[in-house]
Parts: sequence; C-alpha cells; structure tokens
Amino acid sequence: MQHDVVIIGCGPVGALAANLLGLNGLTVLVLEKELEHYPLPRAVHLDHEMMRLFQSAGVIDAVEPDMVATDGHLHIGADHGVIRYMGTVGRPRPFGWANDYFFYQPELETHLREGMARLDSVSLQLGATFLGLDQDAGGATVRYRQDGHEHAVRTRWVIACDGARSTVRKAMGVALDDLRFEEPWLVVDAEVEGGVSFPPISGVPADADLQRLSVMMCDPARPATVVPGRRDHRRWEFMLLPGEDDAEMMRPEKVRELVGAWMKDVPHTILRAATYRFHGLVAERWQMGRAFLAGDAAHQTPPFFGQGMCHGLRDVANLAWKMAAIANEGADEAILDTYQPERDPHVRAVIGAAVNAGRYICELDPAKAAVRDAEIRERARSGETAHDLIPAIGAGLVMPSKGAGARFVQPLLQNGGRLDDLAGGGWRLFVRGSGGGLPACGVAVIGAAHLPDGGAVTRWLDDHEADAVLIRPDHYVFGTEKGRGAALLAARRKMLFGNATEHQEQAA
Repeated sequence: MQHDVVIIGCGPVGALAANLLGLNGLTVLVLEKELEHYPLPRAVHLDHEMMRLFQSAGVIDAVEPDMVATDGHLHIGADHGVIRYMGTVGRPRPFGWANDYFFYQPELETHLREGMARLDSVSLQLGATFLGLDQDAGGATVRYRQDGHEHAVRTRWVIACDGARSTVRKAMGVALDDLRFEEPWLVVDAEVEGGVSFPPISGVPADADLQRLSVMMCDPARPATVVPGRRDHRRWEFMLLPGEDDAEMMRPEKVRELVGAWMKDVPHTILRAATYRFHGLVAERWQMGRAFLAGDAAHQTPPFFGQGMCHGLRDVANLAWKMAAIANEGADEAILDTYQPERDPHVRAVIGAAVNAGRYICELDPAKAAVRDAEIRERARSGETAHDLIPAIGAGLVMPSKGAGARFVQPLLQNGGRLDDLAGGGWRLFVRGSGGGLPACGVAVIGAAHLPDGGAVTRWLDDHEADAVLIRPDHYVFGTEKGRGAALLAARRKMLFGNATEHQEQAA
C-alpha cells in the first residue's frame, strides 16, 4: 500500500488530520487543489476542545499566540435589552483553556501546515484536483490531476475534507439531509483601529465587556452579529431582509452604510464583504467503504454558536486515533464503523441548537419578537455557557457507565502546565489513589493521588461515583467503574480487538 491515508483538502480540518495521523507514524498524502491557502478569514471562532486538540497535534505553542480568548456570547432582544448571556468571566475552566477563542484563519492554516512539514510521513501536493476514487478489497485508488497530468495513488483510507461543495461527496453519490434552515446573510470583515460603537443596551451584566463578546442583535429591523477577532480584526454579519438583492448588498457603499453605523469616527478598512446562505445540512452517509467525509463535506451548521469548524476538527480527531489503532496496534478495522454513529448524533444535536437559535434570531415580526424575548429571558435564568451545548457521545466505542462519552477535564497543574502535558495524549486510565499494580498494555495508568492538580481528577471521580476512569485518545471518557479499572481495560480490548489473537492484544 503506497499510503495509509490520502486526505482531500488542506483547510484547517484536513491539516489537523494530517498532523494527528503523522504524529502517530501513518503515511499521509494531502491533496489540495489551490496553490495558496485562502488569504482572507472564513471561520473565526473555536473553543477549548480545539485548543486541546492542537495540544495533541503538537502545534499549540505556534497556535496559541495568535488566539484571542474572549468572554462568551450575548444576545440582545427587540427592545435592545439582554435576553441571553452565555458569559465565561470568572467561571472555572475545567478543560484547561478558555471557552471561546477568536482567530484569523490564514494564520491558523499556516501554523497547521508548518506542523505537517515537520513530519516525515506527511506530504502535501498543491494544485492537485481530485478526479475520482475506486475501491476494492485491498484498498482504494485516488485519481487526481496536477500540472496537466493525471496521477493515481493507492491508499488504505481516504478522508474527504474538501468543503461544503465536496467533489468526493458528490462522486460517491451521497445526499444531504436538509434540516430546513436557510437564511441569507451578508458577512463583512474589517480591520479596525479601536472599539466598536454599540447602541444603548439595557441589562448588560456588570462583568460583560461588549468588546470581548460575540454580540447577536436579535432586532427584527435587521438581525446582526458583531464578532471580536484577533488584534484589529472584526466581523459583522447582517441578515438580508426579504426582497434584498445579494449583489446590491455587497456594493461598497451599502457595506459602508451598514458597518459605518457601528464605527462612527473609528478608522477602519473593509477587507471583504460576501453573502452566504446559512444552512443546516448533514450528509446521509459519512462512510463509504474506505472513504470518510469530514468537516463541511459531512455537515454544515448555521454559525450562531461558532461550532462549524469545531465539528470538523472533532471529526478528524475521532478518525485519527482509530486509524492509528488499526495501523499500529492491530485493532479491528470495524472500529471505523463507529465514526458516524458517534459523530452524527453529536453534530445533529449542536446543529439543532444552532438552527433553533437561528430561527429566533431571524424573527422579523416585532410582536413575535417581543414574545420570544420574554420566553428566552425566562429560560436563560439557568446561566448556560456555550460548552453546555456539546452533548456526550451516546453510542460507539464507549462503555455504558456514569460519565461515559463526556469530554474529560484537563485541570491546570501546579507547575503551570496542563494535565495532558503530564499524562500524554493516548489512552489514559486514572485511578483513585496510586496507579501501581495494574497491567495495562497500550494504556497509561495514572494514580490521581500523585497528580499535582489540586485534587481535580479525584473530585471528578467523586462526582461520578467512580474509582477509575478510562480516557480515549480524543479526550472523551470511554467509561468509569467502581473498581481499579480491570473491567474498563477488558471492555476496551473487546471493543478494539474483537476476536483478535492474544498476540495482537499484547501488541496493543
């Protein structure tokens, strides 16, 4: 086999996949049709889980300086009063990072590609256009055109990270499940020399800094979002009203009119203005034999909680550890069949929340908007944050038990590091007390009593009435138990190796 994995598309999702797979020693070929990565921002938000994945990929030191930690999300009603505040100021950071970060996508892509370049087993081919894919019992053949010539390469698996218009998805004949949300919006990016001017807003919490929040104006006159960015970058999103023409709304004078209302005398430069249709779509199939869809090729979400790119990064983190287990440890290739059962319900839950938010945000009837505001204010009393929207994995490679499928905590350590820096990024079994005396091939066994984490892992075990917790390489909880972890390790062996030989199990 010429390659372990061929990745189609080298945006952030494809690039993270290449980093994770390459770090595990898999041979990876990345095919990208463009000669240069896109020079303007598209995605602008990610969360703590993505920062943890950048840790796993070994690129966090390059990525972190270009990230701007912000304070959450604020929704403003028709009466210009706060209706929903998902703020993070003063709240614990159980996963080791701030809940929300804004970034400049060209910078992130540069860091991820530099990470790929340091890995001998990863190669990147630019100007390579996907032509087709053929599969057989022994692997897959990917055909592509580059420099006017057609090429064919053999691979064990294919990951399609080629975006919303995915040529791989179309070539495989995969349909999209329409979640019945489509609204036209104008997106404007600008470089701003100073703060944004907000209209008077009532009920802003004392700890809320409007310059550090993603602010959604749920105004029936024109719904709009103002998003902070790294350094001098800002983004506005304006809903197009019925009858408005895309081309007319993108005219420079119209863009200046819309953005100028927020800028007054603040110097600024418009970088770009483009109209989009915000969709809720999910591919009906994410796996076709040895080929897998990931990122926008598999799903598209309205941007109201900033989870679009995050979904794709979770996708490839899910695939990467499973492919590594098969290639390096002899795990049963059938574990890849858990990809869609794990990710699809997760994605649909978050898209559903975003679609619901989009429907109330896009309400243009003033009377209905007033009723909406009252209802949301009542529900918002629970004090939710954005990470509360992310559900646990409910099916797949998890052992039914308390806490299974949830993201595991990453407490800060007394030396200023984070848990993964000490415990590693593979399979980890945390046990109450010391970690000695338990054989665990392929799993790091760590005694919670010896962790310099201020007792955070022990408290997690207490909260989940457990003595042991087994964590997957993608940082999700495999399962918990009352004992020292023997049942967890046995369940892991069975799920990963099935009817594998004793030699394969020992090799793992």
